[in-house]
Amino acid sequence: MDFNRRHFLAGTAAAAGVASVAATQARAASGGTGTYFGPTDGVALLSRNENPYGPAPSAVQAITDAATKGCYYADRGLAHLTDMIAERHGVSPRQVVLGSGSTEILSAIALAWGEDGTILCPGLFWDTTVQYGERQGARAVRVPLKADMDIDLDGMLARLDDSVSLVQVCNPNNPTGMVIDNAALRRFASQVMPRATLLVDEAYNELTNVPESETLIDLVKAGHDVIICRTFSKIYGMAGMRVGYAITSEANAEKIRGYLMSFGGNVGGLAGAIGSYNDMAFLEKSKAMVMEGREMILDAVKRAGLTALPSQTNFVYVVVPDADAVQKAMADRKISIRGAYGQWTQYSRVSTGRLEDVERYAAALPEVIGALKG
Repeated sequence: MDFNRRHFLAGTAAAAGVASVAATQARAASGGTGTYFGPTDGVALLSRNENPYGPAPSAVQAITDAATKGCYYADRGLAHLTDMIAERHGVSPRQVVLGSGSTEILSAIALAWGEDGTILCPGLFWDTTVQYGERQGARAVRVPLKADMDIDLDGMLARLDDSVSLVQVCNPNNPTGMVIDNAALRRFASQVMPRATLLVDEAYNELTNVPESETLIDLVKAGHDVIICRTFSKIYGMAGMRVGYAITSEANAEKIRGYLMSFGGNVGGLAGAIGSYNDMAFLEKSKAMVMEGREMILDAVKRAGLTALPSQTNFVYVVVPDADAVQKAMADRKISIRGAYGQWTQYSRVSTGRLEDVERYAAALPEVIGALKG
């Protein structure tokens, strides 16, 4: 296998920036409560779209400083982070909703808008929160993807009627990793918003090639009926700290708050988010690590004689003979990736993860595929 570790770790611009984080993680892994979180020993964890190069040193320091304040409710910190997000995006703090990860916010939206009508969504996207709403009585209509695995915006418009209260998309989409053409998404939005609320889950926005060109936050500022959801779980590397937010109209924000299930946030997560929100140096290094891991995966895909969908996220959707079989073969090598998503049995999702873990996947993939092809 022709990989040079010095190239991947010492040669990357991000390596120096993650050294202190790696040291912190190593100390946690050596004993104490840190052993309860993250992968078990020897497992390359590439199945959950996590960013192991976070939290940022700035977040870790903020969390450490706030640890002794865990006896207090977090409302002041919640208000401060709300103000920070509002200031960056040029909206009122009353237009920002913070939650326990964007999951809580998306679930609240599914409940609230599910009471008003149908949720219209693609046939394949991160629909866990829509499923939550369905279990509480909401109705969802799913529109199949196009042949190229892109979201069928025209197909969704064809299903838009007076029964629809919410139209939901994920951009970039999970698990495909594909970003929706911005001009097409804006045309779509212009036809949806007069008739229903448009919800865009932008969890991976900061990892796209040009994040500022792949968002619809400007439509919120223009007064349109749209909700944008973001998270600290991905580029900020704080998945376990559970901080996410929505930006929308004041009326929509108030409606969402009425369905949230937690109260006031948690001190550790909010401290980490406050400490790293404007840490642009870390964000650049974090993105560089993700992009390097993604290129390693794509190179391995090519060497294995496979193809993959174009990704602008921290995961790649690889075309394989049998996704579940590939997952099992990788698990036998202590490499954790995703199996098939429902009917999409020939697509295998692998996350970027730590570069040394991506290297294990890259080394194993040609061997695994060769064995499956017999």
